[in-house]
Amino acid sequence: MAKLPDLKEIAANLRKRPDDSGVSQRLTAAIGEQQDASERLIGWIQLAVVITFGTLYAVSPKTYSDQARIVPVPYALAAYFGFTLARLFFAYRGRLRAWILSLSVVIDVALLLGLIWSFHIQYNQPPSFYLKAPTLLYVFIFIALRALRFEARYIVLAGLVSAAGWGLMIAYVIFSQPEDPMITRNYVTYLTSNSILIGAEFDKIVSILVVTTILAVAIHRGRRLLVRSVIEHAAARDLSRFFAPEIAERITASEHVIQAGEGEARDAGILMVDIRGFTRLAQKIPARDVIQLLAEYQARLVPVIQSHAGSVDKFLGDGILATFGAASASETYASDALAAADAVLAAAAAWAKERKEAGETSMRIGASVATGRIVFGAVGDATRLEYTVIGDAVNLAAKLDKHSKVEKCRGLTPLSTLALAKSQGYKPPGHRKVLKARKVEGVDKALDLVALG
Repeated sequence: MAKLPDLKEIAANLRKRPDDSGVSQRLTAAIGEQQDASERLIGWIQLAVVITFGTLYAVSPKTYSDQARIVPVPYALAAYFGFTLARLFFAYRGRLRAWILSLSVVIDVALLLGLIWSFHIQYNQPPSFYLKAPTLLYVFIFIALRALRFEARYIVLAGLVSAAGWGLMIAYVIFSQPEDPMITRNYVTYLTSNSILIGAEFDKIVSILVVTTILAVAIHRGRRLLVRSVIEHAAARDLSRFFAPEIAERITASEHVIQAGEGEARDAGILMVDIRGFTRLAQKIPARDVIQLLAEYQARLVPVIQSHAGSVDKFLGDGILATFGAASASETYASDALAAADAVLAAAAAWAKERKEAGETSMRIGASVATGRIVFGAVGDATRLEYTVIGDAVNLAAKLDKHSKVEKCRGLTPLSTLALAKSQGYKPPGHRKVLKARKVEGVDKALDLVALG
C-alpha cells in the first residue's frame, strides 16, 4: 500500500525559503532577476485589477441608501490604488526584501477584504450583506499572482491570510449583532435574504485553502524544475564558450550519454592559423603580456572564422585549428575554409598595421587550408571527453602551415583544394601563385600548391 505524504513535512517545505543548494551565486542572482521582473509584472496586474474594479464601480448604478452618512468604497479603492503604485515604484527601484513582500501580501488581502467589509456601510445593510459579495473571487487572483515568483511561501501566506481574514469577517457578522446573528439552515433563505449559512461560508474558506495548497505544491515542485532549467541553460551557455556553438549544441541536445569512440566520417575543410615567430617572442616578453597578446589575437580572428561557418576545434598555443563541415555536414566546406583563410589574413594584416602605428611589435599571421575525409567524434575516457577531428586533412593542414615558412608565404593550400572550392562557389580575391611539385615534409608525394595572401 502506498505511503501517504507527511502533511507536516509538506507544510515545512512550503514555509521555508526555497532550497537552491548547488546553485552558484551567479545563477542565484539570475533567478533573483527573474523574480524581480515578476514582482514588477505582479504590480502591473494588480494596478490593472484595481483600475478595472474602480471603473466598474464608477459606471455602475449606485443602489445604496441616500441616508448613508459615508461612502467608504471610493476611499478603500483609492487606498489600494495608492498602495499598488507605491509598491510598483519600489519594485522598479530595487529588489524587494522578503519582509516587504510578506507585508505586501498581507496588505493586498487586507485591503481587498476591507473593501468587501465596507460594502454593508456603503449600501446601509447589515454586516451579513458583504458575505454575498462576488468580489471575494479576487482573492484567488491575488493568490495566483504570487505564483509568478515561483516561491510557494508567498502563496501559502496569501492563502492563509485570506482564509483567516474571511473567518474574521464571518465572526464579525455573527458577533456584531449577538441578539440577531441572522444564521439560517435554509439554503433558499440564505440565497434570498441577508441571512448567513455557516456551511456555505465554511465552503469558501475550504476552497481558498485547497486552491492555495494545490498551487503551492505545484509551484514548490515547479521551483525545482526552474532551478534545474536555469542550471542547464547556464551550463549550455558556458559550454558554448569552451566549445564551438554547434559542438555545444550537439552535446546538450544529445538524447543519450556521449561515449568515447563515437564518430562520423565526412568530407571537411581544415584551417590552421598561427603566429609566426611566436615562440621566440614569448621568451622576450613577460608572461602576462604573452597571455594578453594571445587573447587579443584570438578575439580578433575567431569571430572571423565563425562568420564563415567555421568551428574552432581547439587552441594549440598560438595555433588555431578550425573545421568546416566537420561538426555538421556542409556542401561548401572547401569554399568556406578558403574564404575564411582570406578573411583571417586580411584581418591579420589590419591588426599588424594597427600595432605598427601604435609602436608595438608587429604580428605576422599564417593560415593554411586542406580538405579531405576526416572523422569527427569523441575521444577520451569515462572521466574526460573531447570532440575532435582526425584524418589526413588535419595532418596536411598542419604540415602546409609549417611548409609555408619554407616557401616564405603567408599560407598554402593544395591546388586540388582550390579547384574544389571554386566548384563550390569560391571566388579568389586575386591571382594566386601556383607552386608546382613541392615536396612537403612528411608527405610522400610532391604536391601542387597555391600560395595564399
